[in-house]
Amino acid sequence: MAEAATTAPSNANFGRAMLALGVGGFAIGTGEFVIMGLLPEVAADIGVSIPQAGHVISAYALGVVIGAPVLAVMAAGWHRRALLIALMAVFAAGNFASALAPGYLSLNLLRFATGLPHGTYFGVAALVAAALAPPDRRARAVGLVMLGLTGATLIGVPIAAWLGQVFGWRAAFVFVGVIALIAIVLLNRDIPDIAPKAGASPWRELGALKRKQVWFTLGIGAIGFGGMFSVFSYIKPTLIEVAGLPLAGVPFVLALFGLGMVAGNLVGARLADKSLLRTIGGLLVWSALVLALFSFAAHHVVTAAINVFLLGTIVAIAPALQIRLMDVAGDAQTLAAALNHSAFNMANALGAWLGGAAISAGLGWTSTGWVGVLLAFAGMGVFAWSITSARADTRMALARAMKR
Repeated sequence: MAEAATTAPSNANFGRAMLALGVGGFAIGTGEFVIMGLLPEVAADIGVSIPQAGHVISAYALGVVIGAPVLAVMAAGWHRRALLIALMAVFAAGNFASALAPGYLSLNLLRFATGLPHGTYFGVAALVAAALAPPDRRARAVGLVMLGLTGATLIGVPIAAWLGQVFGWRAAFVFVGVIALIAIVLLNRDIPDIAPKAGASPWRELGALKRKQVWFTLGIGAIGFGGMFSVFSYIKPTLIEVAGLPLAGVPFVLALFGLGMVAGNLVGARLADKSLLRTIGGLLVWSALVLALFSFAAHHVVTAAINVFLLGTIVAIAPALQIRLMDVAGDAQTLAAALNHSAFNMANALGAWLGGAAISAGLGWTSTGWVGVLLAFAGMGVFAWSITSARADTRMALARAMKR
């Protein structure tokens, strides 16, 4: 179970704490997703192709993949508020530095560094939210934290994309850095000073890696969630080249993606509180259906816009997987919670890479939808393996108990 707060907060204090955590998520979400809407501008400025510019997305994602476990283990004994502030400070500095990157290599390195605090921030924020919420509303509390991330795609990303188109893509990263500074102020003011569990240590956190169900849950996120990124990483050129969407219409369609993420996050969190495993399985099936439709819907502006909204709803699986990790991680809560976002960004890197590979192979912009379908089916396979393994372990445990 997630660690508990020392005192139950009032509704007002809970709301302010969720807002502070959400603004941090809003900054990170804007910084992560805005580059996907500015790939043509980045490619033209640093002198590479659009698929090569997509490597910047993968570099950030790999930073999350590596940073989440390393920072979570190193900071196992930190008080939660201090850790959240430190992580957000690193994120702010990374975005300001990204705005000054002179070329392809430096931009990739800086995006990698900026991604390092991402997973640990969301993992610790989820633990704080779950600790402050009633036991039967943990997923909804985590969903409120994730609402900052999903809300970023509705508001932050379109604004940053507009800034990037008008003032150059570097302005978008400055905008993200400013939001991160605001988040630091709110975190310092409104987050209670929650201490880690007694006996917290790097070695205890590493114990999460011994648990099969932790690895299964991470595999579901890393593979099954990759389909969304295989499509969205190249959504701007797909909308322009295939659907015939004018450049001025791109921010509005990106806002539809954000609206879908917000809706999916809220619905997914409620479903997860009611039936966790059924929610995970059902959302993997939903993902495959939406991604299969994309290759057909992308040829017309209206159907493409509707499908982009549906694409955003795939994020509904995030709160469910976060709670699942908390349930199967035992005492290693910080590492497990952080690894959820490491897995999601492995999905980001995998999806962007495979989608770019399909495009570079001459399969067309809409081929990313079929790449996504394959990843969704692979995620279903990992989920089925997880359930089968858990049932087998339960039968073995009952058999051993009966022999005694």
